[in-house]
Formats: sequence, structure tokens, C-alpha cells
Amino acid sequence: MAAESTSSENQTKIADFESLGLHKWLADQCKAMGLSKPTEIQQNCVLPILKGQDCIGCAKTGSGKTAAFALPILQKLSEDPYGIFALILTPTRELAFQICEQINVLGKPIGVRVTVITGGLDMLQQGLDLQVKPHIVISTPGRLADHLQSCDTFNLKKIKFLVLDEADRLIEDDYGEQLETIFKVLPRRRQTLLFSATMTQTLKQLQEVAMNKPFFWQQNYDIVTVETLKQYYVLMSADVKDAYMMHVLDVYSEANPKSSIMIFTSTCKYTQILGMVCQELGFDCVVLHSMIRQKERLAALAKFKSNQVRILIATDVASRGLDIPTVDLIINHNIPNKPKNYVHRVGRTARAGRGGMAVSLVTQFDIKLVHAIEATIKTKLQEYPTNEKEMMKILTEVAVARREAEIKLDERDFGEQKEINKRKKLIQDGKDPDEEERKRKKMIKMKFRKHRSRMAEQEEKRKQKKEKIINRKKQKSKDTTT
Repeated sequence: MAAESTSSENQTKIADFESLGLHKWLADQCKAMGLSKPTEIQQNCVLPILKGQDCIGCAKTGSGKTAAFALPILQKLSEDPYGIFALILTPTRELAFQICEQINVLGKPIGVRVTVITGGLDMLQQGLDLQVKPHIVISTPGRLADHLQSCDTFNLKKIKFLVLDEADRLIEDDYGEQLETIFKVLPRRRQTLLFSATMTQTLKQLQEVAMNKPFFWQQNYDIVTVETLKQYYVLMSADVKDAYMMHVLDVYSEANPKSSIMIFTSTCKYTQILGMVCQELGFDCVVLHSMIRQKERLAALAKFKSNQVRILIATDVASRGLDIPTVDLIINHNIPNKPKNYVHRVGRTARAGRGGMAVSLVTQFDIKLVHAIEATIKTKLQEYPTNEKEMMKILTEVAVARREAEIKLDERDFGEQKEINKRKKLIQDGKDPDEEERKRKKMIKMKFRKHRSRMAEQEEKRKQKKEKIINRKKQKSKDTTT
């Protein structure tokens, strides 16, 4: 069986970082960063990693998962420094750069060299950075796989640590091909560390089938989201959703001028449209999505983090791992299809014991999704007070601004380059783009049919159950009359 722990309630609370077995220089660096004592996940996972065990750690957002793997890696690196010592994989570029910042600060006393390898930046320069053998490489799977397939100026045969941060997304999303390319070149003798805020069935299965049984720790909690987070909904017709969002934004910004706000929406195009609408209506904001250049993405994030701009509008690319202390409000412009994505979104606020608020804009089409989220987080969303009359005053203005934004984007051929790049990639892989598109549509149809038949089966079962209950009641009433 795997070494396992689900809570630290029965363990002695560890008061400082040195008690975890960390060297004094690391403990001092933690104090310099304002980390006074280790969090639960650090208390439970640091020591097993230092002992050489593989580890799967799962805890709420904002609970210090990055330090839980960074601290033991830096200690082992200081004892035997060479490059490339550790590889950290993340699903998003922004998270990769944030982890890099934290490791650079923690590892400053030993002069740690960290390289970030992500898409959107010069591959040639990245190849040169890898050639000089940095101590730690932090990468997204796609770009690292590209480097492994296109050049032989570096290798990963001697790495001691492989870390999958936000492991559930890396394993369950469409990264399978890239991860396979990467895992082929890694040594069998290494420590593998998996960390995530949401425990999924895949991670549980991974724990069961792992060759080296990992140390497994999951935070024991009744409520998935943190206690300091207030969660609300606003129910409305889909036609007035944008106007309600602007109304909530206006009222909150006026009452809390120093607070930062993150707005999550479903697509790159809609993120861009909402950004243009906000600018038109006098709300200074930045946007973050996968269809803008990496330099612009980093610049937008830097503006938001430094409070030059108080509003960030983003797709789910910003929902994982980003730690921005001033974020006090999350607005969900759309309700995510998967409850775990909601958990990650609202986890951008109320971090490290601070308070925060999340407001979800719910239409008539989102009721089932909201119920699924409530069942997952084991908390009922409360209704957020809004003024319908005030919203109606800005309805026309918002609608006009949105229409103008859509026209401007159409004139720019927004999204066309992405389609061209997709077709190029398929042609390079020896595939016919038109044939692949037909296959994709066919697969979607099949999935939809399966979904409909499953729903029909569930409905039939419900009817049968209902009939049984009615028949039972009838039988009881007959028995009592006789």
C-alpha cells in the first residue's frame, strides 16, 4: 500500500521550517519572504520528499503547494548542484513564470539558475538557455516536446525530480502526446511529485498503479473552497448578462476602489469583446487569453499584479495557480462546465487566509451547472443583491458598445491566424486538415448522441422509480381500506 495520510489533525503541529528538516538558509529565506510557519501541505509533504519518496499532494487553492515541492528540491540541489537537476511541468505559461519567480527568490542564496520554456517566445533563444544546463527547467508540455523533437543540444537523462503542477489538468486534458514524448527521455530512477487543488479519479488510479508507491496526502475538508470566500450568484436572462456584469462591476469598484477584480469568461473572442466594452464604458482593464502574443500576456499580467490596472478579464488560462494578493472579487461571466474549473477560478481570491468574494452570472441555461457546482463544493451560493432599475439604465449603452466591439474584431479577422496555424500543423504531421475537421464534427455528433441516449435512460429510470413509488402508495392505501 502507498504511504498515506489524509489529514494532519492527529499529528503534532510543526512550528517552523527547520523542524521539517530544511537547512537553516532555506528556513531564513522563507522568513525573509514572510512565510512564518509551514502550511498543512508543507508540514505533511516536505519530509517524505526529502526522504526520497514520490509524492501526490492535494490541497485547496492558496495553500502553499509550490513551496511544498520547491523547498525540498532546492535543499537537494544545494547538496549536489548540477544541471538539469529538476523538471517542472505546468499547463499554463503564466503559472510557469510565477513558479520561476518563487523559486528564484527561495533559491537566491545558492544562486539557482532557472529557465522557463513556453510557447510564444523565441525557440532559438530557449535552445541556447537549455544548452547551458540550468539547474531547474519549468515548462509547458507542448514547447518542451517541440525542443526534444527538433534539437539534441540538451538532455533530461540525469534529472532527479519531475514535478507535475496542476497534475489533474496535465493528465486529463489533451497533453497525452506531448507528455509521452517527454517521459520517453526521462530516467527511470527519479522522484515524481504530483500536486493539484482538485483530487480526481485519474489521480486516485495513478496512486494505485504507480510502480514506486507514492506518499499520498490529501487535505481533509468538508468544503472544497476556503471558508473566507463568500460565494454569490445573480440570476438573469441571457440577453442582459453583459449589462448585469457592468452593473456589478460599477457598484463594487465604486465601493472598493483599491480592490482588484478578475472576470472569467468562456472564449478568447468573448474575452476580447468584454475588454473592449469595459474600456469603452470607462473601466480600465487588461485581457489575458491564448490568442495574444506571450510578451503582451506577460505585460498585461505585470500591469495587473502591480495595480496599474485593477481589472483583468481572462479565459481559464488564468484560473490555475496565479497568486495575486489584491484580488478581492471574481466574476464568473459564464458558468464552467466542470465544477473543478469553478473551484480553480474562485481560488484566485481569498488566498492564504485573506477574505474574498465570487459572483457568478447565472442564466436560465446554467441552473444544472450551478447545482453540480454546489454539490461539489458542498456549499449553497447566496443571491447577490442587484438593482434592476440601475441595470436597465445602462442596458442600451452596453449593447451598443458590445456590437461595436464585435464589428471591430470581425474587421481584424480575429482568430483567423489560429486556424491557419492549426492547418499548418496538421499538414506538417502529414494529415489532411479538411478530413480532420470532418472527423472532429463526426466525433462531436457521436458524443452528443451518446449524451442524449444517456439522458433518455436516466429519464426512463426516474419514471420507473416514480411509478414504483406511486404503485406502492396505492397498494398501501388498498391494504388500509381492507
